[in-house]
Amino acid sequence: MAEKSDVPAIAVLGSINMDLVTTTERRPEPGETLLGTGFAMVPGGKGSNQAIAAQRAGGAVQFLGAVGDDVFAGELRRVLTDSGVGVRRLRIVDGPSGIASIVVDGGGENTIIVVGGANARLTELTDDDLDIIAAADILLCQLEIPLDTVSSAARHARANGTTVLLNPSPVQRLPAELLANVDVAVVNSGEAAELGADLATIAHVVVTRGGDGVTYRGPGGTQLSQPSLRVEVVDTTGAGDAFTGALAAAWHRGPEWALTWAAAAGALATTKLGASSSIPTSAEITAALAAN
Repeated sequence: MAEKSDVPAIAVLGSINMDLVTTTERRPEPGETLLGTGFAMVPGGKGSNQAIAAQRAGGAVQFLGAVGDDVFAGELRRVLTDSGVGVRRLRIVDGPSGIASIVVDGGGENTIIVVGGANARLTELTDDDLDIIAAADILLCQLEIPLDTVSSAARHARANGTTVLLNPSPVQRLPAELLANVDVAVVNSGEAAELGADLATIAHVVVTRGGDGVTYRGPGGTQLSQPSLRVEVVDTTGAGDAFTGALAAAWHRGPEWALTWAAAAGALATTKLGASSSIPTSAEITAALAAN
C-alpha cells in the first residue's frame, strides 16, 4: 500500500493536447465571421495541465499518456519536463497529437472543441504503467481518454491502496465499476447537476463554482465551503485543471487545507492567458494566501 508523504507521489493518467487559442471581443454567433484580437499555441489537455499543476503545487508527478508523431509532439513533451513532471510513460503513437480549439472572449470566458488524436489511442495500460499507479499516493484521472482505460486504472489503484481522484470531464455517465473505485470527485456545478445521484456513491465530492468558490461534501455528511480569491480575470481556460492538480498535491493534508490551497491555485490561473502557461507555483500560491 502506498504511504503518505509530505511530497505525495501522484500518477496522472490523461490527455495532452496542443491548445490553439484565439482571442476575440465576443464569441461568434452561428454562421458569423469575426476578426480576432490574438492567437497563441499553448500546450494543454486536462491530463497534462493537471499533472503540471500538481507538480508545481508540491507533488512528485509521473504522467501516463500519449502523443502523436507530428510537429506538436516534442513541444508537448517539453512542457511536462520543463515543469519537472516525469514522462517515462509518455508514449508515442502513429498519427496526430490531440488538439483543442479554444476561443476566449473579452470577458475571459471560453468555448473549447477537443480532437482526441493520440489520446483516443490510449486504450491499454502496460505493466510499467500499472506499477507507477500502484506505487503512487494518488491516481488522478479525467475523461479525455477512453473510459475503459480510466476504469482499469482506478480498479488497479483501489487494489493497491492508491487514492483515486477523478475529474469526470468532459462529463458523461459513469459505469458502476468506476464509481465504486473513486475516492474523490472534482466537478463544476454543471457537471454536478448532470451526474446527480452518481456522485452520492463517492466519499468525497468537491464542486467548483467559479467566482463563488468551492463546496465540499465528505463522509458522514461533512460540509465545507471555500471562497474564491478576488483576482483580475484574464482567461478562465485551465483554471479548473489548476484547481484539481493543486487539490491532489495537498489532499494528504486533509480536505479543508486542500480546498484552500486549490482554490487559490484556480483563481491565480485565471490571471494569465492559456492553460499550462497560467498554472501557479507553490510559492505563488503561498504568497497569494498570505496576502488574503
